[in-house]
Amino acid sequence: MSTTAPNSSPEPVATVHLSRLLKAPVVAGSGESIGRVDDLIVRLPGGDAYPPVTGVVVGVGGRDVFVSAENIREFGGERVVLSVNKVDLRSFERREGEVLLKADILGHRLIDVAAAELVRAYDVELDRTGEGWVLARLDTRPPARLFGLVKSSGGHASRDWKAFEPLVGHGQSSAVRGISVRLRGLKPAQIADLLEEADKHERGEILDQVHGDPELEADVFEELDSDQSSRLLNDMPDGEVAALLGRMRADDAADSIMELRQSRRRRVLDLMPAGQRTKVVTLMGFNPDSAGGLMNVDFVACPLDSTAEQALSMIAGAQVLQPEALLKVHVLDTGQLVGVASVIALLQAEPATAVADLMDADPVRVAPDADLTDIALLMADYNLYAVPVVDEEDRVLGVVTVDDVLEDIIPEDWRRREPAPRPVRESAPTAKNSGENRDDAGQL
Repeated sequence: MSTTAPNSSPEPVATVHLSRLLKAPVVAGSGESIGRVDDLIVRLPGGDAYPPVTGVVVGVGGRDVFVSAENIREFGGERVVLSVNKVDLRSFERREGEVLLKADILGHRLIDVAAAELVRAYDVELDRTGEGWVLARLDTRPPARLFGLVKSSGGHASRDWKAFEPLVGHGQSSAVRGISVRLRGLKPAQIADLLEEADKHERGEILDQVHGDPELEADVFEELDSDQSSRLLNDMPDGEVAALLGRMRADDAADSIMELRQSRRRRVLDLMPAGQRTKVVTLMGFNPDSAGGLMNVDFVACPLDSTAEQALSMIAGAQVLQPEALLKVHVLDTGQLVGVASVIALLQAEPATAVADLMDADPVRVAPDADLTDIALLMADYNLYAVPVVDEEDRVLGVVTVDDVLEDIIPEDWRRREPAPRPVRESAPTAKNSGENRDDAGQL
C-alpha cells in the first residue's frame, strides 16, 4: 500500500489485495457512506491478457447491488470512493462470462499450469494500469497460524495470474470461455492426474473444457486409471461414450468397454464406428493380461518386395498410430510375417535399397496367449520397444508396445505417489489489459 508524505495529497495506490478490500466501506462522491464491498467482478479475456475488473458487488441495506468500475474514483485498501452520488439499487445478477473474485477464486483451487497440480488461492492482487484495474497475481501460500488463529505473514508470496488456470464453478461463465490455451497445453497424462485429484465440481469443469477438444478428450481417457475412467463413463450417455471410445486406441477402448456395466456394453458397441467396433470386439476376445489383450491392432506393414523409400512413405502416412508402433515396419509375404525393419535402418539406407536387405529375418514375436511377464522379459532381453503378436500361421494380429507393458506392470502405489517438485518459471508480472464493462442497462 502507498504511504502519504506530510502536507501532500494521498497518491493513488498501484496495487491492492482482495483480502483487505473485502468489507471496505463504499463512499459516494458526496462523502455519504453507501455500503460495503462484498465482491469484485472480472471477466476472463481470451488470449494472454490479464482479466479486467469490470465492477464491484456492494452490500447495501441487506441486498447486493452492482457498481460499474467506470463509476469508481478511488480504489484502495481502506475504502472505495465513487465518482457518483447514487447507485442503482436493483439486486445484482451475475451475467455470462463474469467471475467473482471472492466467490469463485478466493479459497478455491486453480490449476498451477507449470506444475500441473491443483493449488488454492489465499489472496488476490489487483494492479492499476492505464486502462483500469486488472487481476494480476495470486497468493497460493497458506497463511501462518498461531494457536489456531490466522496470523499475518507480513507479506505476500504472489505469482503471476497467467501461471494459473481457474476453475470458476459457474456454468454459464465456464461455457463462454471454452477450452483454454493453458489447459490445452498440458499433456493428457497431466490432465488425467488432475481429474483424479479433483473434487466433483472441479472435475466437472475440467471435463467440460476437455470435451471441447474431442481428440484431447480421447487421449486423456486413455491415461485415466480404470476405476476413474469407469466412474466418468458411467455418468455419460451411451452416444457420448461410443463417440469417445471411437476416437481412442482400440486396446484402450476395449479395456473401457469391459469396465462398463454388462447391460451397456452391447448398446455402446452398436453405436461405435464399424471399423473401431470390429477391432474392439476382437480384442475383447483375449485375456486382458495376455499379449492379445494388451496389443494394438494398428501397425505398419509392407510387402517383402518394398524399398526403403516405400516403407518410409507408409510410416509417414500412418499418422493416427502411436509413435511406439512406428519404430518397426513389419515385412509380410503372402500375409505372413517374414521380418521387421527398423526406422533407423530405413532412414540410413539408400531409398532404392530393398527392405529384404535391411530387415531382421527372425524377429522376436509372441503368441496372443503370452503373459505380461514373458513379454516384459523379452523386451528387456532384446531391448525392444514393440513386439508383434502372431497367430499359428505367423499372421500379425497386432503389436504390444513398451508403454502398454509399463502401464500394466508398474504397481498401483507407484502411480499414486507424490511426484518430485518441478521448477516453476515465472513470466514478467506486468499487467496490461483493456477493461470490459457492462452495457448501460442497470447503471447509475
